[in-house]
Amino acid sequence: MSATLRTRAAETALNIARELRDPEVVTTALSERAAPTLCYGLAGTALLHACLADAGPSSAATAAAHWKAAGRLLGTAPPDGIHTGPGAVAASLIIGTGYLSPHDPHHDLLPSATAWLCARATALAQHHHQRAEKQQGTPWMVYDAIKGLTGIGRVLLAAYTRGRCGDAEPGLRAALDALIHMILTPLGTRPGWWLPPCLHPPTVKVPVTGAATTGLAHGIAGPLALLSAAHQAGYTVPGQTDAIRVAGEWLVNWQTPSRTWPPRVSGAALDSQDRTTGHTEGRTTAWCYGTPGIATALRSAGHAIGEAVFRHTADEAMTALATRKPDEWDTEGTALCHGTAGILQAARSLRHLSLTDHATDTTLAHAPLTGPQGFLTGRAGTALALADYAGLLPGGVADTWDSLLLLS
Repeated sequence: MSATLRTRAAETALNIARELRDPEVVTTALSERAAPTLCYGLAGTALLHACLADAGPSSAATAAAHWKAAGRLLGTAPPDGIHTGPGAVAASLIIGTGYLSPHDPHHDLLPSATAWLCARATALAQHHHQRAEKQQGTPWMVYDAIKGLTGIGRVLLAAYTRGRCGDAEPGLRAALDALIHMILTPLGTRPGWWLPPCLHPPTVKVPVTGAATTGLAHGIAGPLALLSAAHQAGYTVPGQTDAIRVAGEWLVNWQTPSRTWPPRVSGAALDSQDRTTGHTEGRTTAWCYGTPGIATALRSAGHAIGEAVFRHTADEAMTALATRKPDEWDTEGTALCHGTAGILQAARSLRHLSLTDHATDTTLAHAPLTGPQGFLTGRAGTALALADYAGLLPGGVADTWDSLLLLS
């Protein structure tokens, strides 16, 4: 790690944090629905300031102001995953308070935050089992990292390991059971997470034979990452090891010769097991769809069940990504989801030093002075990745901020 690069990363992260101190500045250009969210708004900026509590004396108070404003603006936002709606504020509190003093009053809010997520996980798991009884596919918003059981389950795992066992356990178990059932219940020649076109996001182009999605945000890498994280944390349920192995082997089998993954594999290709056709177009190097997220999930799975092939496949994929110049990456901007900060954080998680430095340098070169403010798609997330690289965040936190990305 270059000392100069580390200094630049620290300066940029702190500059962004200073620009995002005022809750009104964060919400100025946001809709009423987006203002309190983790993805776009105040739950994300609150998380940034909470994580920086050791770096500045006013950061904890600033985080408190952002959480308070987010709660006030939630109104009647409908239930959703961990990036919008009440779940966003709950997730931000559960992860963010891990960086605050044990005496901070926000710890008193964790029981209610955990209970809300637990109820949401239980409802989504029931929805999955109802559809499964009718032999219908599980919609992406039921299982994915943004809206579904994978993201909610990861935050409940954090609450569980932080001592909220009774509050978190029913929802955590429901999430794991549903995801295991999905993975271990194939739909003929197609895996349990295959979906027809009508059940994919409307903005995504899917073949007429449907598709099984690979990536961390909306594909099988997300459930694999959660199941593996729970396994490593000592929380296991029946079928968990088998599900980790099935999902991991599927990802290994569908890796391309260029050591990437297609965003989705068509139903026709799944039927024929032809790995040379049926790959859909889309991102292959971003956190959401692509090598960084999938490789992190495979590495975690390899450690969880002692499968060297999974770890080797992950290492090869990240090494191949490191050989590509940043202007050849199919990222967009510097944000965590689609941008270079997502590569940066995944590379740090996997201890791929050269790729970490390349991604940091690229992120710094294009770090926006203005633009979206939130965690997943904006400057708060970029600042967190840079602050982590620069060593501004405290060590010893049980469930770090990037657990919201399934990277830890």
